[in-house]
Amino acid sequence: MKALNEFFTQRIKRRIVRRLNNLKIASFAREVARREPSPAGAPVVFFKVSSGIDDLSWNSGFHLLASWALRLKGIPVAYFACRSGMSKCVLGTNQDDPHRAMPCRSCIYQSRTLYAGVSSNVEDQGSKVGWFEYDRDEELASRISQLSVPELSTFHFHDIPLGPLCLPGLRWILRIHHLKDDENTRYLLREYILSAWNVARKFSDFLDRTQPRAVVVFNGQFYPEATARFVAKGRGIRVITHEVGLQPASAFFTDGEATAYPIHIPDDFELNDEQNTRLDAYLAKRFRGDFTMAGIKFWPDMKGLDEAFLRKAAGFKQIVPVFTNVIFDTSQPHANTVFDDMFQWLDLVLDVIRSHRETLFVIRAHPDELRVRKSSRETVEAWVDRREVRKEPNVVFVNPNETLSSYELIQKSKFVMIYNSTIGLEASIMGAAVLCAGKARFTQYPTVFFPQSVDAYRRQLETFLSAERIEVPAEFKRNARRFLYYQLFRTSLPFGDFLEPSVRTTQARLKSFTVDALLQADTIRTILDGLLNDGDFLLRE
Repeated sequence: MKALNEFFTQRIKRRIVRRLNNLKIASFAREVARREPSPAGAPVVFFKVSSGIDDLSWNSGFHLLASWALRLKGIPVAYFACRSGMSKCVLGTNQDDPHRAMPCRSCIYQSRTLYAGVSSNVEDQGSKVGWFEYDRDEELASRISQLSVPELSTFHFHDIPLGPLCLPGLRWILRIHHLKDDENTRYLLREYILSAWNVARKFSDFLDRTQPRAVVVFNGQFYPEATARFVAKGRGIRVITHEVGLQPASAFFTDGEATAYPIHIPDDFELNDEQNTRLDAYLAKRFRGDFTMAGIKFWPDMKGLDEAFLRKAAGFKQIVPVFTNVIFDTSQPHANTVFDDMFQWLDLVLDVIRSHRETLFVIRAHPDELRVRKSSRETVEAWVDRREVRKEPNVVFVNPNETLSSYELIQKSKFVMIYNSTIGLEASIMGAAVLCAGKARFTQYPTVFFPQSVDAYRRQLETFLSAERIEVPAEFKRNARRFLYYQLFRTSLPFGDFLEPSVRTTQARLKSFTVDALLQADTIRTILDGLLNDGDFLLRE
């Protein structure tokens, strides 16, 4: 009964906070509309579909504040927003009941709040919002009606790769990578493809009517944004994507794909004493588990290696930790360049485990696998059970909710194995040898050992296991520190003066601030320079 009361209390609190937040948003939006000068030049399009349904998400907040700043500077903005424009959207899909109706009413209400005071007439010369609705293409529906999941996954229509564009979002919402060829999955993928085609048609028409200088989309991985990006880039229009940054209440904007995190670091950039001190202070907190990502604190009670583990480890020649990822995460399409997926890599690792009994392998599942409302349905623990990994005498499995210190484990290890986890970057900074199996954000610079084929990976792994000592190139640590510094203090654009965590920390609330404070903020200046002057979206120091 107590838990039930707490649930309803929290739900009521969320509704009240949402209502108050929306009143504040609408008030400021109307002030922006009143103070918006006569527009000049081509508009910037902000594509609003997958960054929230029933509250202000962090990415909706970034989108809104950046668009307000443009409008206050006299740059027209054209919002492209959903008004029941998809048969099935990613965020509205119910995993257990794919046929359940979409939560369009709540979503449209939220979008109308964001765009208070903006004209819905697309022919207007100033800022405007273009609402799109769903028109089912019966010819396309007939063509895909009998296709299997593998056939749908590769389906192209009018030179648009609708199937491939839909896969990341489908995997994300189903919380799996390996899709079942059952009717529920086929149904969802068909509806996603039909909806993506509707987005392509309606957005193409919107681009014809607005002729924008640039398009801004969230993430670029879910099918509406991926389709919009594909259509715009096919016309030669610049596309900017954004995601949450590495710092709390921060955003990452880029001309590339935000989930791949492209960063250009000048070859001659070296951290000075002040920058090194700043980075070390962050790492000290990180190594204690004192950090959040996208509003989630993963390690509230990090603990060291216990006596039982140390006694077990003493019976082996060496320790090698194996750090995994969440299989459906939007980083995974970028990661799968050497292996087809993370589990194919783990299968190879298990083969090697069985031939190296002198080594204790510690397989650590990612904490995000059990995140509330986002739990994976294809987990490392399920793979461990299916492959009977616990029967191996030289394996310790650490499940997602164990708060054992990965950093202490790294210090006691011969080398570190990762798929594409950020802890590989931190391990390189700690001076460890890191063997990487998937393309990661930081592999764009020499930071880890990253063989480029399955055979080369196996050979490198065998070499590391048998070597008396592993020589780590000095440039790995240098580049790892440089990359992390850029991620933290140059690419992570702070929005903390304007947004704060809401009741649910994965959502945001608008703070009280003035128009002048918004326009004078370094973050906003950086975004405006990036959007209007082809800037690099990096904070100046």
